[in-house]
Amino acid sequence: MMKAEDIMTKEVVTIRGSATVAIAVQLMKDKKLRALVVERAHENDAYGIITETDIVYKVTAYGKDPKQIRVHEIMTKPCIVVDPKLSVEHVARLFANTSIRRAPVMHGDLLGIISITDILTKSDFVESPLVHVFEQKIYKAIEEARGVCAIHGAVSHECAAAWDEVEEVQAQAAHQKAEPMVSAKASFEEYCTANPDSPECRIYFED
Repeated sequence: MMKAEDIMTKEVVTIRGSATVAIAVQLMKDKKLRALVVERAHENDAYGIITETDIVYKVTAYGKDPKQIRVHEIMTKPCIVVDPKLSVEHVARLFANTSIRRAPVMHGDLLGIISITDILTKSDFVESPLVHVFEQKIYKAIEEARGVCAIHGAVSHECAAAWDEVEEVQAQAAHQKAEPMVSAKASFEEYCTANPDSPECRIYFED
């Protein structure tokens, strides 16, 4: 499962909030960038971000002089930041829910910046969609739960904990897909249908 730190751009170009928009535009042109991270004024300050959209919508659209407008006047601050350990799929969900296209990657310090272009061009979501990863995890968790219940019995603490783990993985998968969860109980019922003579299933159906 790829994470933000695996696909982020590590070379981040920053700009001071006091710089003019004209300087920001020139920096974007020189570096072929669509956004700049705005530096913090002090250690406990938040980072900001200024994008090409900010400039076009807030300066160009109103005929303002970019040499007279400061970055801090049109930037977004504090901006949404991404933890480097966040999965690519969750970064994409964050972008979708907040309607943003890029965000700084931070863990104490500024580590990089990640964008929808990074997700499309650097991640493995085409080759390894998360739904397949979760399907494998669910299958493995169910097989392990069956084995634990066979050894310790259907009414044991170990058996209950094993099926709780199945339900947890299924809940994660359902959240990722934004679909109703298929309960672990349903998986257990499928197991009992295939193995009606197993001790844990006899106890289950008697209850």
